[in-house]
Amino acid sequence: MVIRIAAVGDVHLDEDVVGRFRPALEELPGNADVLLLAGDLTRHGTEAEARCVAREFGGLGVPVIAVLGNHEHQCDQVPQVVGVLEEAGITVLEGSGVVLDTPGGRLGVAGVKGFGGGFAGRCASDFGEPEMKAFVRTTTESADRLAQALHSLDCDLLVALTHYSPVPDTLAGEPLEIYPFLGSYQLGQAIDSAPTALALHGHAHHGSERGTTPGGVRVRNVAHPVIKQAYSIFHLGDHLDQAQVSGIGAGGISQTWS
Repeated sequence: MVIRIAAVGDVHLDEDVVGRFRPALEELPGNADVLLLAGDLTRHGTEAEARCVAREFGGLGVPVIAVLGNHEHQCDQVPQVVGVLEEAGITVLEGSGVVLDTPGGRLGVAGVKGFGGGFAGRCASDFGEPEMKAFVRTTTESADRLAQALHSLDCDLLVALTHYSPVPDTLAGEPLEIYPFLGSYQLGQAIDSAPTALALHGHAHHGSERGTTPGGVRVRNVAHPVIKQAYSIFHLGDHLDQAQVSGIGAGGISQTWS
């Protein structure tokens, strides 16, 4: 049996973008069991922009699960944004998870926005000024919430959904100087601490699509500027080798990534 997961991030919706994704989204019920949104759904995190997201991604005929991105925090309207999305039937995760019954089995999705901090050998440390300690502790606490959510789910296949990247691989193409602001190794550690089948993130508009955690979990950057389509579809199932993730783009192109 196969579970089909559609995913996209960084769509940055406002009134002028509404409708751009909808024709492809209308095809989802025949192609995917769930749609995952990897944050930065709005431009500035306003309630009005959230209503644009609700119009675009609500009522699709498949469950829609999202995490917020850094853009959703810009205008300090996070509760209003979450309220609008949830009214539209979109599940918003932050250090939490959900299990869905699909034709291919029970899919668990654990999600958190995540935060920056950098990667092994080139990361910030919890030392020195209180501002630096607060920065690193935000990263650590976020990763801890992701790990707890991953371990809390009883499912057949487990997926981690974040906005920030858990590995440097999918940042290739971005300036090295900004890697610490695009993700953190702690997220990768959290993903590796559980039997995670796939990790999806956004945020890195100029990054690369494929990566792997130190523990061997496949990571995919689904930021819209990277995948250049309404969504990508990933096929997960017991018949696939654990070192492979089968994927189909919104245009119907099938690939197996190993």
